[in-house]
Amino acid sequence: MKKLNTRLFAFLLLTLTISSPVLATVMVEPVPVSVPASKEPTPEEVKAALESFKALPRKERKERMRDAKKLMKEYRADKRAGKSTDETNQVLLAILAILLPPLAVYLKEGQINGKFWLSLVLTLLFWIPGVVYALLVVFDAI
Repeated sequence: MKKLNTRLFAFLLLTLTISSPVLATVMVEPVPVSVPASKEPTPEEVKAALESFKALPRKERKERMRDAKKLMKEYRADKRAGKSTDETNQVLLAILAILLPPLAVYLKEGQINGKFWLSLVLTLLFWIPGVVYALLVVFDAI
């Protein structure tokens, strides 16, 4: 029994170390959230916008930065509240919940919390309950 536990632990450790670079590249690459490809500004437009921003008085720049931070804060609050209506993300998260349940839970929640750890434990111990739990989290049933 001791050999079986040791082999199982070594296999899990090997699996995690092999898959960690893959997970790191998936989580590190930025994904545009709401900017369609056709609306992406050209480099000239970006330079012009930066120059016009730098030409503003200091007080107005601070005000615009404050407004941008406020909008970002609202966006994050909406994301945590689950107000995203993008169906494509929902389908991709469902597919990911079947393949890598803890990663799907992490991407849905936006942080490592109790749901992520429970999904990780269920997936490592028994694959199917981990998938079911991840699907429940992704579809906001829990």
